[in-house]
Amino acid sequence: MSATYTIRLISASATYTVRNDVLRPGRPVTECYFAGDDSKGTFHLGLYKDENLIGVASFMKNSNPFFDPIAQFQLRGMAILPKYKGQGLGSLLLKEGESKIKQEDHDPFLWFNARVNAKDFYKKHGYESFGQKFEVPGVCEHVVMFKHFESKNK
Repeated sequence: MSATYTIRLISASATYTVRNDVLRPGRPVTECYFAGDDSKGTFHLGLYKDENLIGVASFMKNSNPFFDPIAQFQLRGMAILPKYKGQGLGSLLLKEGESKIKQEDHDPFLWFNARVNAKDFYKKHGYESFGQKFEVPGVCEHVVMFKHFESKNK
């Protein structure tokens, strides 16, 4: 029997286990709560294989002062459990998040701090890098990436 993959809106707290396993392994799960997780305008997506949560991504209304579009969203905590990587599932999760932010009434803009080792994945999806690499203490090197979307209302 083949697996069924679904993407659903989930709570912030539902993301913590996958975030912890992938983004903060061996560290306290409390490090997996991100500022903005519970803010108005934030939504969290969960990718399920059958009924098992295997991937997460959070999209929050958050402005980066380096960019000026009005409708800025930040992607945070995107993670796919290691045994499911390389199967195109991260692309499904990213595209679903993009689809939801495109439903805004204005021209949405998505930015995030990408791990350097994930930069090529995001470039493949049309994201550009901005500025220099920087170290997230105790995690790894990151780079800011972004994409400006045309609103469906244009």
